[in-house]
Amino acid sequence: MATTAKDFILGLPAKAKPETLQGLETNFHFDISGDGGGTFTVNIADGAMTAVEGHQGEAKCTVKATADNFMGTLRGDINPMMAVLTGKIKISNQGEMMKYAKIFGLM
Repeated sequence: MATTAKDFILGLPAKAKPETLQGLETNFHFDISGDGGGTFTVNIADGAMTAVEGHQGEAKCTVKATADNFMGTLRGDINPMMAVLTGKIKISNQGEMMKYAKIFGLM
């Protein structure tokens, strides 16, 4: 398990199965505040996923959270639905997140 949000997000491409990425195209921005956070872009195009620091391109979905809340959700300490409902995690396009949550290992 990644120890920081940065490690988790930048490690996503290594975990993605290429066959699950075929025919998909999206661009996510992550804004994670606090220790181990930062701004990141996760892009899926042409059957490949990339993750880089900073924001690149136009996001189809933006995820904002503190590093503690983001990692708490990943560890299962915080219920993801409650995190969204209570504003601990803000997702600009929930439909897009639901489509990719499994690929990102969030479900």
